[in-house]
Amino acid sequence: MNAELAADRQVLADLVRRFAGDEIAPNVQAWDDAGEFPRGLYARAAELGLLGLGYPEELGGTPASYSLKLPAWVALARHGKSGGVLASLFSHNIGLPPVVLHAGDAVRREVVPPVLRGEKIAALAITEPGGGSDVAALRTTARLDGDHYVVNGEKTFITSGMRADWITVAVRTGEGRGAGGISMLLVPGDAPGLTRTRLSKMGWLCSDTATLHFDNVRVPARYLLGHEGEGFRMIMGNFNGERIGLAAGALGFSQACLDEALAWARERKAFGTALVEHQAVRHKLVDMQMRIASTEAWIEAVSAEGDALEAAGRHNAPEWVAQICLLKNHATQTMQFCADQAVQILGGMGFMRGTVSERIYREVKVMMIGGGAEEIMKELAARQMGWL
Repeated sequence: MNAELAADRQVLADLVRRFAGDEIAPNVQAWDDAGEFPRGLYARAAELGLLGLGYPEELGGTPASYSLKLPAWVALARHGKSGGVLASLFSHNIGLPPVVLHAGDAVRREVVPPVLRGEKIAALAITEPGGGSDVAALRTTARLDGDHYVVNGEKTFITSGMRADWITVAVRTGEGRGAGGISMLLVPGDAPGLTRTRLSKMGWLCSDTATLHFDNVRVPARYLLGHEGEGFRMIMGNFNGERIGLAAGALGFSQACLDEALAWARERKAFGTALVEHQAVRHKLVDMQMRIASTEAWIEAVSAEGDALEAAGRHNAPEWVAQICLLKNHATQTMQFCADQAVQILGGMGFMRGTVSERIYREVKVMMIGGGAEEIMKELAARQMGWL
């Protein structure tokens, strides 16, 4: 890593640490209790340039490599201590990339800048009530009628689904089943016929999650992304960035668990000495650090490789996609282990609402499932490595 990149990473990480520590972490429990966080947080994150990180300058963003964005993602998780906040605050990072890459110039300029300014909220809608991981089997339809598409169907588990002003929706425009008939359509959040049902969850309590209902929703044809039938490829390419982001978040949350557990072990006394002086506790902390260190090294390597492939024009190289899948599983397993060990070290306090480890313990499963469940990641990695 060159000195300039290292310096930029440090500056960005320090900025994010202050923002997350001062403006997110102290409010997370109250926001969880309320079931949402203030919309003003989007504007504040935009002021600091965080919403626009990685987006084209002409659309109001700041271009950034994976390696530059990585410490920001990790710091947001470690010091913000809430997956719910991060999931909704940055839902545009899965909703906007297909727009940036495949929409017409007029649509890009209409949609992207207001989102990066924190004025509008973007979301992605792929999963359906009848199927999750099997994207090629989706059933929501979009039928061309003059200069509009008419959309019918349902999407579920949609992050920012209640608030989103723009929703990037996977639809079936072709006949029959399979990947070939899937397209991506940008749907305005105020479109007549679109209704939303809020979902209750085990974790991410301050992130709104919804089922979306499309009942003859008319969408201008200019909001089609790319061409009909190209949606499956867009979805698969979009997953790479999402999975790296999930891995980075898992690393940060693992560090947050270790931070809390170590502080507790140093302060809490049992049998006349601090918990950290007991070998059994000390070894739990060491095991957490071991897994964190391996995750950190792997994600740095995958990010650097992604930047090199990007520069070479090989965006979806099979060997890199395989590494992302394996990394995502490893990072979320690290998070699971660290959350479990931290709760164990905190004892009864680890079971109480308001502790970081208790919150992260409840958020582990969505990280292991969202963006591609463990089993799907293993299968995809095997295929990308040419084992099948």
